[in-house]
Amino acid sequence: MTDLTRFSINQMTVKQLTLPELVEACGELGIPGVGLWREPVRAYGVEAAAKLVREAGLAVTSLCRGGFLTAIDTAERARALDDNRAAIDEAATLGTDTLVLVSGGLPPGSRDLTAARSRIGDALAVLAPYAGERGVRLAIEPLHPMYAADRCVVSTLTQALDLAEAFPASQVGVVVDTYHIWWDDRAPEAVSRAGAAGRIQAFQLADWTTPLPAGVLNGRGQIGDGSIDMREWRQRVDAAGTAARSRWSCSTRCCGAGGGGGTAGDGGAVPGLRVPMRQRLPRRRTPTADETASAAGRPAGMLGAHRCRPGSGVRRPKVW
Repeated sequence: MTDLTRFSINQMTVKQLTLPELVEACGELGIPGVGLWREPVRAYGVEAAAKLVREAGLAVTSLCRGGFLTAIDTAERARALDDNRAAIDEAATLGTDTLVLVSGGLPPGSRDLTAARSRIGDALAVLAPYAGERGVRLAIEPLHPMYAADRCVVSTLTQALDLAEAFPASQVGVVVDTYHIWWDDRAPEAVSRAGAAGRIQAFQLADWTTPLPAGVLNGRGQIGDGSIDMREWRQRVDAAGTAARSRWSCSTRCCGAGGGGGTAGDGGAVPGLRVPMRQRLPRRRTPTADETASAAGRPAGMLGAHRCRPGSGVRRPKVW
């Protein structure tokens, strides 16, 4: 492996791992950073998670996610703001300066995208100073337009920047995610604009493969498997002048959960980043009848999980 100092693994990419297992695997492979998610962190305990990663020498590069700020109802908006304040506090406890925002879709019965985006701006006006006081920057992540109705009305990097630029760059930045913006011919210009303003907070890599699975939330492809020119995107983000501040984060569908996949070095995607993580990650499979019968006494959730190591007799899938 070559330099991985800017590399981070997203927790959902390897969601079959417990948090201690993820921390252990990162240590074994020399991966210095991890992007965590609120749900598993809360289940483990925020303070305990912070202690675990800190003692392992890992950097928490981001916490995902805050957002969902488009509600019309006053009580719903108040609850969303409270939840985002809690997310900011959790990010600060974990020692990360980045809270990723998925902004929210259209409220039930609404077709007004412009008004929904305006409400996001109103919410940011409340949350950005709160985050800044705690050393956390809100990172707006634009999602592919197929998510606009129910998950994120911010569909382009330009839209994300239009929202972010109303606030100091120290408080609100953006996420450049190849999976969500690769199709947009205005995205390269927006990357340059974001870099010049110091607003690129994270660079996430995932490929676009077709056909999309049922339930498009699981559509993020292994790097090298799909249609995105990862080398070009890496060069573009580096040229934007934020290479020292942004991190590369692998955020694909679950490693080890299926066949296929590429490495970060395949097809020139991210030269030098060949990380054979699946050699050490458990893959989900259907247990045999004998395994089911003998599973009594195993910890819950471990049935059917095993580690793919050289010589184990399990075909080694490629990763990223």
